[in-house]
Amino acid sequence: MVLEPNPVNVSHDTYRRECQYHRGIHIEELDFHAILDSMCHDSRLYFDFHNPRKEIKQGTYLNGHSGLARNIYDYFKKTSNIELTELLNGQDFYVKII
Repeated sequence: MVLEPNPVNVSHDTYRRECQYHRGIHIEELDFHAILDSMCHDSRLYFDFHNPRKEIKQGTYLNGHSGLARNIYDYFKKTSNIELTELLNGQDFYVKII
């Protein structure tokens, strides 16, 4: 988790506004594609609702939410035996693709 002293703004085209986040996570592009591929249909729809038309490539900032947090947590626990419990507190966050 990255804790930001100043908010990071990420556009939310569905809500037509900027969301401000004080916490985020930086994830490798290949890992994030794997996370997306592992999502169930409903989770992917919800992700797409919060991030419409955003390309998943290096440098992209995405809107995070509790469902995405669970997918990220499960992916890293399964693939790397890393538990990112701080993601699972219900607070929104940004994702930066690196």
